[in-house]
Amino acid sequence: MKILEEQIQNCNRCGLCHGRRKAVLGEGTIESPLVFVGEAPGRKEDEIGRPFVGSAGRLFDGLLGQVGLGRGDVYITNMVKCRPPKNRRPRSDEINACSQHLDEQLDAIAPAVIAPMGNSATRHFQRKFGLERLRIGEVHGEKFRVSVSWGQAFLFPLYHPAAVLYNRTLELELRRDLESMMALVR
Repeated sequence: MKILEEQIQNCNRCGLCHGRRKAVLGEGTIESPLVFVGEAPGRKEDEIGRPFVGSAGRLFDGLLGQVGLGRGDVYITNMVKCRPPKNRRPRSDEINACSQHLDEQLDAIAPAVIAPMGNSATRHFQRKFGLERLRIGEVHGEKFRVSVSWGQAFLFPLYHPAAVLYNRTLELELRRDLESMMALVR
């Protein structure tokens, strides 16, 4: 992971590198059976170099706590490691440029569950694993067995915590999905 972090800090595979303050590898334990994958770093993450530290991150921390987890128990990362301008969605060329970094992270951790959060991350993994491309509202909380370099894992799409900030009715669904996901690793 140290080598990968250094590569990411020096990466210039796409134009996002020109506007970043800090590239954001991810954080947590590489021993975790769970890897949460968001879309991209936001303003706060870009400032300090850690994933999910803004208001959506605080909400996510609380939800993790409700299912008996803390940040030290899981691994959290994003599809792209640099903040897109004005927090726009990463373009497909940017996601493709950064996908090798994400693949190397996942290979190093070898999780039992990969949990993409939100539409962008879910679509990336649906494409990667040849799954039907459905929106997050149709697949959140569903498990999909996928073949990965370390054997088999589950893909378990979740609503993005930022979506909950805009639509509080999703909070209960996200919590229920996290509880269901926990059954896969206990």
